[in-house]
This record gives sequence, structure tokens and C-alpha cells, in this order.
Amino acid sequence: MKDLLKNLGLILILIGVVILLACSITGNVNNNAVLGTSVAFVVLGLISYIVINKKIVD
Repeated sequence: MKDLLKNLGLILILIGVVILLACSITGNVNNNAVLGTSVAFVVLGLISYIVINKKIVD
């Protein structure tokens, strides 16, 4: 469980990147809701990665 929690930030960042790649491949780059959601995943993942890894010490 601790390993999953440590990787939660990276998982959120990867979800955001996959959404951005899917939008780029399909050409749906004018939908602000989808792009905003993917950016929110990336930013939330980055913040959670920093906070969680500061608190969890092996």
C-alpha cells in the first residue's frame, strides 16, 4: 500500500499525459474542458508527488 501511495503522483501525471496525447492524436485540441482536466491531473500529480514523498520516509 505504501508503494502505491508513493507512486500516486506519478500515476496522476501519466493520466494527464495520456489525455494530452489522445487529444493531440485525434486533433481535439480546441476542447478546453478536456485540456483543462489533463493539466489539472498533471499539476495535482506533481503537487501530490512532492508532498507525499516528503512525508513518507523509508
